[in-house]
Amino acid sequence: MRVIAGKAKRLKLKTIEGSDTRPTTDRIKETLFNMINMQLADCDFLDLFSGSGAIGIEALSRGAKSAVFVENNRASVECIKDNLRITKLNENGVVLALDVLSAIRTLEIQGRVFDVIFMDPPYNCLLEKQVLEALQFSNIIYYNTIIIVEASIETEFDYLEHTKFKIYKEKKYKTNKHIFIELKE
Repeated sequence: MRVIAGKAKRLKLKTIEGSDTRPTTDRIKETLFNMINMQLADCDFLDLFSGSGAIGIEALSRGAKSAVFVENNRASVECIKDNLRITKLNENGVVLALDVLSAIRTLEIQGRVFDVIFMDPPYNCLLEKQVLEALQFSNIIYYNTIIIVEASIETEFDYLEHTKFKIYKEKKYKTNKHIFIELKE
């Protein structure tokens, strides 16, 4: 796994051994960042369920002003910190070793607001639903915040019609998909 573009282009990133993480492939990561490239310049990026930190690091490499990485697995937290040092992007990255819902509350207290939120929760556990339900009433998002969920191809998002969110774009791959969500008008 490597950084695809930007300041840290071609640098190899560490990953966690075992099946606890599912690193996003370079091809899917490149497709994702081609889709959001215009929103990255000077943005504040939130990477939930960060794993190795590859998505948030890619955002920093491509011009994001800051990235907050949220991960509660100790080995993954150390991997993110190592990857930030390897890429020399650690000045712009903050790692929160918390579960995602606790991290959202912490970020609310800190008064942080994010332009782009990416989450890659464990598949088919409905964690994205819990996070979206928390985010819809959170002050860490605003009208133009983009929320991207990486999910299994089978994951349904029909519950969003009962929230403040709507899907504005969906990109399907062989086994997973990216759902692009924003606040309803």
